This record gives sequence, structure tokens and C-alpha cells, in this order.
Amino acid sequence: MSIDASVSPQPTREQFEQRASELIEMLYSQRRDEVMRRLGRLIDAHRSDLAHCHGAEPASLWSQADQWLIVYGDSLLEDQRPPLAVLHEFLQNRLEEVFSGVHVLPFFPWSSDDGFSVIHYREVNPALGDWQDIRRLAEHHDLMVDMVLNHASRESLWFADYLGGNLPGRDFFIEMDPDTDLTDVVRPRSSPLLVPVSTRRGIRHLWATFSEDQIDLNFANPDVLLEFIGILLFYLEQGARIIRLDAIAYLWKRPGTRCIHLPETHAVVRLLRLVVDHLAPGTLIITETNVPHAENISYFGLERLSQDGPDAHTDEAHLVYQFTLPPLLLHTLTSGEAGTLARWLDSLPELPTGCSYLNFTASHDGIGVRPLEGWLAAHEIDALMTLMQRFGGFISMRSHADGSDSPYEINISWFDAMSGTRKGPDPWQVERFLLSQHLMLALQGIPAIYLHCLTATQNDQDGVEHSGQLRAINRKRWQRRELEELLDSRHTPTREVFHALTRRLAIRREEPCFHPDARQSVIASAPELLVIQRGPLANGRRLLAIHNITDRRQALQVAELEVAGWWDCIEGCVWQRQDSLGPYRTLWLVFDPQEPQPEA
Repeated sequence: MSIDASVSPQPTREQFEQRASELIEMLYSQRRDEVMRRLGRLIDAHRSDLAHCHGAEPASLWSQADQWLIVYGDSLLEDQRPPLAVLHEFLQNRLEEVFSGVHVLPFFPWSSDDGFSVIHYREVNPALGDWQDIRRLAEHHDLMVDMVLNHASRESLWFADYLGGNLPGRDFFIEMDPDTDLTDVVRPRSSPLLVPVSTRRGIRHLWATFSEDQIDLNFANPDVLLEFIGILLFYLEQGARIIRLDAIAYLWKRPGTRCIHLPETHAVVRLLRLVVDHLAPGTLIITETNVPHAENISYFGLERLSQDGPDAHTDEAHLVYQFTLPPLLLHTLTSGEAGTLARWLDSLPELPTGCSYLNFTASHDGIGVRPLEGWLAAHEIDALMTLMQRFGGFISMRSHADGSDSPYEINISWFDAMSGTRKGPDPWQVERFLLSQHLMLALQGIPAIYLHCLTATQNDQDGVEHSGQLRAINRKRWQRRELEELLDSRHTPTREVFHALTRRLAIRREEPCFHPDARQSVIASAPELLVIQRGPLANGRRLLAIHNITDRRQALQVAELEVAGWWDCIEGCVWQRQDSLGPYRTLWLVFDPQEPQPEA
């Protein structure tokens, strides 16, 4: 049973020019004709190469076989070998049939933030490898590449141009009078928003959303936009299929506003989507916006659906991160209460064709706290922060207009976040951790697993001390030999978690009910259980994912289970009726009215 996840219709040249002109008019009305001419030349310069690289339009955007790995280019190290080559070999040897896609976090020359302060956008950091290594990864996996377009490194050539008053970088950054009232600006950090810089013209104050080394780019200058469209097309020519728009929410600045999610920012995303739909259909755009859920899904562009029904397509991102999931799941498993998570899942809107979620529990960043707004009370958030500190984590803060601070993210490895409950550490860490991953894998969307979840990596306190960065706690660099020994040794959490997760992923990728577009609903149950139904599909096939989110055996009272004929996906046999479910255990049960089940 297949589900239609069709690719958006490829815009013709005429359609592309009409839609692009409308967006350019919104962004640069006084220079529309000039910008359109330059955009047309840029598109034509890449048209034939992209047609050769990407070939025929794919039949569908995604399927249940889509499962992605998140990893740094140097997460695996081996003496005298390029880390990207080591990564490729590890994927081939250990994970060939597990992950369809891989997100290699920024692999460019950088100056800070572990890659997210880019010095040169068209080069591979020579410490990692070269473009041949990147293309080799892309030959075997759908490759996700970061486009870090909100800011650039102050060590970049663009910034050197700015300091000297030279083109092209002279107007690439945002100068601001330090007396300007910027109190309404939404901040993801507590560092100063404006950074003083010495230039040939004297001291200037530049906009820096994230740090003094990451200087925001001026997208009000069309040269910047055109430069990044060229960079986007270059990445596609190197084999990228998925483009991640990093920190996109803060892209456009207008003093007197909150400077987040501005209409111009959405227009830029729409233009980038239009470009890839026109030149490389099947390319996926994912926006990284760690904000409350309603703001997050605004990047689908749902309000502009041209028509209702199954053939409707949106014109912004194909995918958004499910940022509410990690902190809410963390609350659920430490409190033993699934009601809030169930209500949130129940609130998720049904998405049109061509839109889906990227589900994850951990990534290279911390666990965002802002998405909890509206779902947990202040005292519940405070309790969670205190508990994570007890388990060895740190709390990063952000600034408000009134000068106060509040938690922005939790910095901790996901494995150590599963150390216990509100009652403290307990012996259930591995089981609780696996339950968290199994639950995420059951949800509607595409799952992405951070390497350090796959390897049950603990808090890297040495990394924090060495780098001075709190996020380093979850960015360990494995020596390959050390990791391989743990994977091959008996009775290590790394081996247990790795084998349990890879086995579960292998089962998941074969089950049609886990197609990203298969419907999802929450089935009423006791608060200690979370029961999710996927489907029914057009042929009536449906799946129940049942989770005991506590450290106690729970009665299995689910009305849907009264129907006979459930198939246990995990055990590969007819499900034998049971009255209870053990601590942190899961069931994946399938009922298909068109397929007679084998005899018990």
C-alpha cells in the first residue's frame, strides 16, 4: 500500500519568472527589474549542470524508508584519515540499511560555534576532507546541507571587505546607530545585540544576533540574496538533496519590530523554494526555527494554499523541525504523566501534501525551552531545569526587553537526560532512553537521530571545559577505535542502544503505516500510557504504538485491542493478548483487514 507524497509541480520558466517577480517586488520594489535580470542570468548559468546532477524528477518526496542521521563531519576520528571518509566508511559498514539520509552539520571553514560561523561557504574544511568526500556521501544517502544565511564569520572575506570599505562585502552587514530603540527585538541569546567594530571609517555598530563572531548579513541588499541563491545552487550541484535554512526566523531586520518571522523573511524562503522547485524538483527545504509551535509551522505557508484537497501544495518549507517534541517528551518521561504530550499531539493540524515534520529528540544544539510555552506551567519548567542540572546538564539563557533573562535551552546529552525521574536517578536509564526513541519513531513525519543518541553518549564535561561552550556537552568526537570496541563489547550501554535502535529502525522502514503522510491520532488511555494510531491507510491497515511511560508495570486497557488479529511488528508474530505492559516498554501492533494473519 503506497501513499501519494507527490513532488510539487515543476514551475515552467514563465511561471517561475512571474512568481519570482512578485517576491522580488515585495523585497526590493525599487530595484525589481535589475534584480530579476541578475536572477535570470544566475538561474540560466546553473540550469544545465543541475539537470545533469539531479536527473529525472523523483516520483515522490518521501516514504517510510526515510530515516536520517544527524552528525558532525568530525564526529568519528581515525589517525591520518579525513573524518568525512571515516564517516562514510562507518555508514557503509554499520548503518548501510538503516538510514536513507544524512545531515552532515556545517563542514565549511569556520571560526566559532562548531561550524555555524562560516568563513567560506563554497569550501570544505580541509581538516574534514574535500568536496569529493561530500559527493561520495551524497551518492549513497540523501544529503542534508546547512545554509547558514543569517550571519557570517567576522573572519570571512566579506567581513574583510566591509572593514576596508570594499565590494562586495562593503554593504553585506547591518550598521545600526547604538541609540536606536531595539527593545522589541526577540533575542535567542543574552549577548549584546550590537557589536562595536573598528573600520577604516571609524567605529561602527553591527547587528549580531548570536555572538560577536557571527555578524548578521544584510538581506535588504539584494546582492546578499543573489549570493546565497548562487551558494544554494552550488550545494545542489555537489549532491545535496535537503537544504536546511539555519536560524532563518531572524533573517530580516526592521527596527521597531520584533525582527522575527517578518513577512520579508517568509518571502525569502518562498523564493528559495521556487528556485529549487524550478531547477531541482524533489529538493527539500527545511527551516530551523526553535520557537513555539504555531510560529514554527508558519514556515509551511499554509495560509496561501491555492486549493483545497489532496493535490494542494504549499510554497514555503517542505519540512519543519518538531521542536516541541524533545522538551515535552523529556517532561513526560521524568514526570510519568503523558497527558500533556497527548494533548499536544492531538492539537497538531493535519498537513497538506508536500508538508511534514522532522521528528527528533536530540541534536547538536541544546533542548529548546521556548517551545514549552503554553504547554507547561512556569513551575513545571523550573522543575525540569533543576532536574536536568542534577543530571549534569547546564541551562542557557536568553534576554528580554526588560533586561530579565529566562531559560532558552538545556545543554545535556539525551542519554544522561534519561538518567531518572523527578525522584532522582534510577536503574531504568537504558529502558527509558529507548522508550524515548521508539516513541519518536512512531510519530507522523520523518525521524532524525543524532549520532550521540545512537551511541548512548554521556555528557562530555571535558568538552565543555576545553571549549568553554555549554553545547559541547553533547558534541563528543569519538575515536573510531574506541567506539567500535564499545559496539563490539558485550554488556555496554553503547552496544545495547545501538543494536536495539538499528533493529527497530529496520522494522520501521518496512511498515507502510509509518509513511510520513499516514494519519496520526491519539487513542484514549490511562495517563501512564501513550497510545498513538497511525492510519488507517486506504486499504484499512492501521498500527497502534503503545508506550508505558513509567517505571511501573501498567494495565493494558485499550479498547481497540479487543479486536482479534493484531500482528506484533517487533516480535514478528501474531500478538498474544496480554493484560499489562512492563516499565518503559512499547508495542507496535498492526491490523490489516486485507491480510489474513499467520496462525499463532
